Amino acid sequence: MTAITREFLLRKPFNDFRNYPYGFSRSGDFSIRESDALTQYGCLITALLQDELKPSCDEDISLLASARGEQAPVTVVEKAWAKYQARIHRPKVASMYGKGKLSDEDFGYSTDSEDDLIVED
Repeated sequence: MTAITREFLLRKPFNDFRNYPYGFSRSGDFSIRESDALTQYGCLITALLQDELKPSCDEDISLLASARGEQAPVTVVEKAWAKYQARIHRPKVASMYGKGKLSDEDFGYSTDSEDDLIVED
């Protein structure tokens, strides 16, 4: 098996088909520069975060520290990765009409058995 190098990861395009099935540039969430930065550096950042590749230069150390939240993002790549992480980890909306499940208390009904009307046939 070949060793993963930094140059190989920079040539390999990064895609997230689960969250962005049509690509970063067509999503409307990212600018052209941000989508290009994610596509080019996404595999490298992922490999650094998963310890598949050790940081070999100052840029890698800065990318890793920013991705872990140890420092504020400074470069376009770091800001794009932080924005990407914020977008994929945002809370999902259950329904456009409100909560997912409604109970009787939401409508003002009591759940006490004393107030229930029992009809026997």
